[in-house]
Amino acid sequence: MAESFLEGLSENALLALPWLFDFWALDHQLPPDGDWRTWVILGGRGAGKTRAGAEWLRAQVEGARPTDPGAARRVALVGETHEQVREVMVMGESGLIACSPPDRRPKWEATRRRLVWPNGAVAQAFSAHEPETLRGPQFDAAWVDELAKRDVRVLKDILAAPSTVLTQAPTEANRAWLAASFLSEVRGKYGGTRLGRQELDGVLVEDTEGSLWTTPMLERARVTTLPAFSRVVVGVDPAVTGGRAADACGIVVVGAVTEGPVSDWHAVVLEDASVEGASPAAWAQAALDAMARHGAERLVAEVNQGGDLVAAVLRQIDPLVPFRAVRAARGKVARAEPFTS
Repeated sequence: MAESFLEGLSENALLALPWLFDFWALDHQLPPDGDWRTWVILGGRGAGKTRAGAEWLRAQVEGARPTDPGAARRVALVGETHEQVREVMVMGESGLIACSPPDRRPKWEATRRRLVWPNGAVAQAFSAHEPETLRGPQFDAAWVDELAKRDVRVLKDILAAPSTVLTQAPTEANRAWLAASFLSEVRGKYGGTRLGRQELDGVLVEDTEGSLWTTPMLERARVTTLPAFSRVVVGVDPAVTGGRAADACGIVVVGAVTEGPVSDWHAVVLEDASVEGASPAAWAQAALDAMARHGAERLVAEVNQGGDLVAAVLRQIDPLVPFRAVRAARGKVARAEPFTS
């Protein structure tokens, strides 16, 4: 069927086919129907967001013929830095120059940081670190790249606007056009992590206001090679009630290095095995299972709530479990201060 279709096209149609994005695009790369002012694409890495942005902007500035005016004459290109605009949005593999056919290809004027089309349309580059430079110029359209990396609050406000439409797509949606090595790398780096929901699934991940541990902090602290631990323990912050109304029971497995100079001591969280809505027997079993998976030497539980009940529940399942009860004398903020200051 594909061969018969191609054989039926004229030479000019065949030459134009590679530049007809609507023919090749995936559904999430095409602008939604309806009357909207802002189109937000939340996509995983490699989902085709840059190509979608470049092709949408092309459609705004190009006319029927190379020198005919389009719907937009002055547009803004906003990236994290001027270099990011130039290297990704303008000259990148999926950028505006690469996506344009030869007779419509815009030219980059480096000294003026702008892109000029044969029909006179102009795209000006802006850095997100200098937002005040966007004041004054009047634009018909704008393409903003990677906004979620810079200011989630602004993105949330945009998403809340009734004139905004949203498209979401995971990395896997574009797998046919991605190198196997790239897919393997991003899956290995982000698979199974909280940030992976954003980087792979195209889901906006944000931190609760006032969080002691933010996503950037946790990602900076992530390690790929584990040291030789002095000991491994399981920590439990138990929920004393069960059922749907129960609080989450925090269960973490931690490996600690406590040898050599004190300045070299550190700990690594090996697993978050927390459970929600579980009965005391269920969270106790989950904690003991975590001990078995990691060969942990001891289980430590906070008993401010539950008291002797915590030990009793654990020992109903494993009477010989190495257990230590602790009582927190200070609030969580005070206890976290040495790590967050």
